[in-house]
Amino acid sequence: MRAIILTVQVIAAVIVVGWGAAAVWPSSRAPVGYAVATAPLEPTVVELPSPVPTPLAGLTSKTAVASSAASRVDAAWLDQVAGANDIPRRVLAAYATASIVIAEEQPSCHLGWTTIAAIGKIESNDGRFGGATVLESGYGDRGITGPQLSGGEFASIPDSDKGVWDGDPAWDRAVGPFQFIPQTWSTWGADGNADGRADPGHIDDAALAAARYLCHSGDLSDAARWRAAVFSYNHSVEYVSQVASIANGLVG
Repeated sequence: MRAIILTVQVIAAVIVVGWGAAAVWPSSRAPVGYAVATAPLEPTVVELPSPVPTPLAGLTSKTAVASSAASRVDAAWLDQVAGANDIPRRVLAAYATASIVIAEEQPSCHLGWTTIAAIGKIESNDGRFGGATVLESGYGDRGITGPQLSGGEFASIPDSDKGVWDGDPAWDRAVGPFQFIPQTWSTWGADGNADGRADPGHIDDAALAAARYLCHSGDLSDAARWRAAVFSYNHSVEYVSQVASIANGLVG
């Protein structure tokens, strides 16, 4: 992944991470859902990722809740697609399950797993940022937390969660595989594995929250709305193009 040049008043801090590529620190972007002054979204030429059907493993009820990511997706599909796309199997299960659940909750959204996966790839290298590993429990073996949003190079966001999610009682930090800001999580947090807790560090919870956040923009089969949804996740036109490129390169 190459460094992203942001188009808002946030300067990207580029570091070298454990998976051997230059990358923007996940929270160096404009925080998810955080209003910043930015120019109108410029037209970009991107091929809209198509929603790709994800094979279900039996649970098809409109009212079903994601009780276990792996139980909702066909095991053979997971094995094949995870390997083909260099996505950890447990992480892919979360992406696919989020797309299934959002299709049940909001059938008019048309959000494919590939868009969710592309954002997960950019934000945390599928939960592997800094050498982390997503365990079968859905939690990482270490936390993924961005730098203090204390102004200067980054947005200025005083602590909103008393350090509960980000461990910082003074300033907010982006948290987890989808890099949610605590104050955004307080609105969009989801319980993707139905354990009674919405945790931005849990891959099922974070993937479902990201899906719901994106679907807030409406029908994502419309190219303009898809671009606007991804742009709202990171206020960068280049980010939108990068998500589209990664999503269209996934196979499954």
